[in-house]
Amino acid sequence: MISVILSGLALLCPLLGAGIGMALRQRLPEHHLSRDSIDVIKLAMGLMATLVALTLGLLIQSASHYRATIETEYRLILASIVHLDEYLQAYGPEAKEIRQHIRHVAARGFKERWPGEDFGPVGPLPDAGRSEFTDVQRQIVELEPANAAQKWFQSQALQITNRLSDLRWLVMNQQTTTSPLIPVFALIFLSSIAIFGSFSLYVRPNPTVFAVISLTALAIAGATFLIVEMNNPFHGLLYISSQGAHAVMQMLAR
Repeated sequence: MISVILSGLALLCPLLGAGIGMALRQRLPEHHLSRDSIDVIKLAMGLMATLVALTLGLLIQSASHYRATIETEYRLILASIVHLDEYLQAYGPEAKEIRQHIRHVAARGFKERWPGEDFGPVGPLPDAGRSEFTDVQRQIVELEPANAAQKWFQSQALQITNRLSDLRWLVMNQQTTTSPLIPVFALIFLSSIAIFGSFSLYVRPNPTVFAVISLTALAIAGATFLIVEMNNPFHGLLYISSQGAHAVMQMLAR
């Protein structure tokens, strides 16, 4: 799992940097560790640490906003499916086959998001290259309303299918255009090695210093874990729950 691997690296890199700094402290000449030299190192590493902290903060904010957007759109999709089924049910028994088709389409879509869970029968697979939403819209258009009420429910159902199609493609587009984070994390990990290596040049190693460095490394690892998990809302340990999807399938089966 990518989030565990990256958070493990985020934990190990600062510790590795601290170890390198402790080893260099014993080998560097004394004039390399003079007060003036240490002041320059502190200023440079302070600037680098600030940039790393800002980068992590921006990544967390961006990942949180991305996850919230995906989750909101996902809930809108669930609500639209329920409303579509309600309008078709109100239309009358003529829409029974369309409602069953919608249940199969929804089950297949949910199965793609949560492959290990059961959402009921998925029905026959569609032909390659055919859009399931277009098929549903064609079936709704082919209904022949007998009165003004059925005509209104038909028009509302068509509007909902258009909204569902837009939301579906919006979610898919956002997932495929998420910028890769590996190069950013590589720079952060290399910077953490340099930062914690410089910290270890200032003082002699002792349990207190090691504990503080370990806690800071753990904080960086936790931030890395959150960033990766929130950028993958349907995978990982912090994935979006499928309870809403199961509730929708139960409502469609009524």
